[in-house]
Amino acid sequence: MEPIRFENAECIVEYGPGTGSFTRELLKRKRPDTKLVLIEQNDTFCKLIRRQCAGQPNVTVIHGSAEHADVLLRRRGIKRVDYVVSGLPFTSLPKEVSVRIFLATRRILGKQGRFITFQYTLVKQRFFRKYFHFTDRLFELRNLPPAYVFVLRR
Repeated sequence: MEPIRFENAECIVEYGPGTGSFTRELLKRKRPDTKLVLIEQNDTFCKLIRRQCAGQPNVTVIHGSAEHADVLLRRRGIKRVDYVVSGLPFTSLPKEVSVRIFLATRRILGKQGRFITFQYTLVKQRFFRKYFHFTDRLFELRNLPPAYVFVLRR
C-alpha cells in the first residue's frame, strides 16, 4: 500500500482480490469518495468479497477477468484509474493472458496512474518492461514468502 497516495486517489482497481487481504487495507485507507473496483474471476471469491464489502461506500465488485478491465470499467462509466493493485501470479499465467491484462491496464491508467503488482520472483521483470516503465521496485520481507512489489506506469 506504500506507493498509493490515498489522499489523491479518485479510483483504485484491484485485480483478483481473492479472500480480501489487500482489499481490507484498501477499504481502511481509501477516502469515502474514492471509487474502489474489485475484479475477481473466481465465483466463490467474488461472493465472499461481495459479503465483505456490503455497505461500503463507492465499492464495486465485478465478477470478470482483468483481461477485460477496460471494457468492464467503461460499462460502469469509469474512464480513468489512478491505481491498479494486483497480486495475480504472472509467472504462472499464460503469456497471452498476461499480455491482455497488461494492454487493458495500460488503457485504463491515467497519465499519472500506477500499476502496482507483487510477485515472488524477478522472473517476469523484463516482460513487464515491454509494457510499462518502472517507477519503483520494493522488497517486502514481512510478507511470507517475501515478495517484490513493482510500481509501474504507462
